[in-house]
Amino acid sequence: MSSETLLVQQARWIARDVLELRLTRPTGGTVPPWEPGAHVDVTLPSGLRRSYSLCGDVTDRSAWTIAVHREPDGRGGSREIHETALVGRELTVDGPANRFPLVPAAGYLFLAGGVGVTPLLPMARELAAGELPWRLVLGARDRSRLAYAEELTALGGDRVLLVPQDEAGLPDLAAEIGAAPPDHVVYACGPAPMLDAVTALCRTAVPERPVHVERFAASAAGPEAARPDGDFDVVLGRSGLRLTVPAHRSVLDVVRERQPEVPYSCEEGYCGSCETPVLAGSPDHRDTVIEPSERATATTMMICVSRSASPVLELDL
Repeated sequence: MSSETLLVQQARWIARDVLELRLTRPTGGTVPPWEPGAHVDVTLPSGLRRSYSLCGDVTDRSAWTIAVHREPDGRGGSREIHETALVGRELTVDGPANRFPLVPAAGYLFLAGGVGVTPLLPMARELAAGELPWRLVLGARDRSRLAYAEELTALGGDRVLLVPQDEAGLPDLAAEIGAAPPDHVVYACGPAPMLDAVTALCRTAVPERPVHVERFAASAAGPEAARPDGDFDVVLGRSGLRLTVPAHRSVLDVVRERQPEVPYSCEEGYCGSCETPVLAGSPDHRDTVIEPSERATATTMMICVSRSASPVLELDL
């Protein structure tokens, strides 16, 4: 990913506890192009680095737009954005990268929870300009938290279902997936329990439904976390340096002591920012980026959470 120094030109509330930032070049000009589903990594004034989906208009080359939900119990990134006067400040922004692209399909079902609508909004904009069928379901705790609700309704009309939980309960995910034609692809972004439920419903459907998920937090379920940790060595292939990764530390932690510039963001295995090519050894994949069916042949790993099934792992670093 390329690195940009961008100015926080504007900040505005687009829902309760959701702040939208517009990022432009300090001297004007265009920002790099991107496609729906893309994200950028933002380095905050404190040094924290976080990934955010681009949610603006792909045809607007004057700015990148992100929207951030305040998470009081999060790891500090959202609190810093909400509590710091960022307008007029310059931030380092890396990207864009896209692990959640809009794949060709006969039609689409978009399922969003809260700020999880951000990567889906550009997809809806693109489809609204064409003829392919699509439907978007957005749930939130109440109407004040339904981000971009007015724009979505204007884009899709009755193709958009808004579900404030205090009025209508949780979205009926099983009914929505069951009602979608078999050749429609399911996209989902939102809280981890919702994404785990969507994934399970799609994989047990007959026939199995294609599903793409974008996570803003680690999965709420999975056997990976239960696997025992152990010490192993990592060899940095470009220098030959050999480092020991103890059971209580991550590969990322150990590598950053020698190479602090190594990219990372979520540190929980869901954003993909720390993906690193593996030159030798057997990774023990514990992320949610690489599909379970692809892990046996994967040639990369997420060094923030994944470990090694072999005594030595050689990385292209």
